[in-house]
Amino acid sequence: MNKKVKYIDWGLTDYQNAWTKQEEIFEKTVALKGKNRTENTEIETPNYLVFCEHPHVYTLGKSGHPENLLLDEDDLKNKQATYYKINRGGDITYHGPGQIVGYPILDLDNFFTDIHLYLRTLEEAVILTLADYGITAGRYPGYTGVWLDADNEKARKICALGVRCSRWVTMHGFAFNVNTDLAYFKNIVPCGIDDKDVTSLERELGRKLEMEEVKEKLKNHIANLFKMELI
Repeated sequence: MNKKVKYIDWGLTDYQNAWTKQEEIFEKTVALKGKNRTENTEIETPNYLVFCEHPHVYTLGKSGHPENLLLDEDDLKNKQATYYKINRGGDITYHGPGQIVGYPILDLDNFFTDIHLYLRTLEEAVILTLADYGITAGRYPGYTGVWLDADNEKARKICALGVRCSRWVTMHGFAFNVNTDLAYFKNIVPCGIDDKDVTSLERELGRKLEMEEVKEKLKNHIANLFKMELI
């Protein structure tokens, strides 16, 4: 039987606000798992799939390098962008309007307890979504995320991943460039990779996409791959 997962679209929302709400859900779920274990109860843990967009923001993962942000505080203000050091894995990335940011807050005990499989499954959902638009995508050996032309010198990244997992509860997630302003990536060394390009669905197809249409395709692929029932 498919596991029920609550789907939420926060729309365009401030990064700090989204991070705080994620942390609240995450901590409650981790605490519930701890209570189940210590009190020998079997209260079902909730699962969420959150989609949103953010105003211009750069985030640096806990294993990242601050020098990969190529802007100072004045530059950030001029570009109306913010900057946060956060508790996910990975290096620096950019979020902004026209990008689908996905935050699955899942208890992987309800699905499978394999973080590498979790990452590969999220990637596969994006790969299938791109295939719906006639774009062949895949993986770049040694890196997370979804890439186009990963096997040659034209390799370019269209989706970045960075997650946190504790007691098999996940937070943070992925950023899929749909109608994203790619100029903002020129202000960082994306994910610490300085010799590869970044792209978007708009750039590849030569037209803007309906965000709701792309979200619908993506969330359905995630639901099918994880055997979820979105509610």
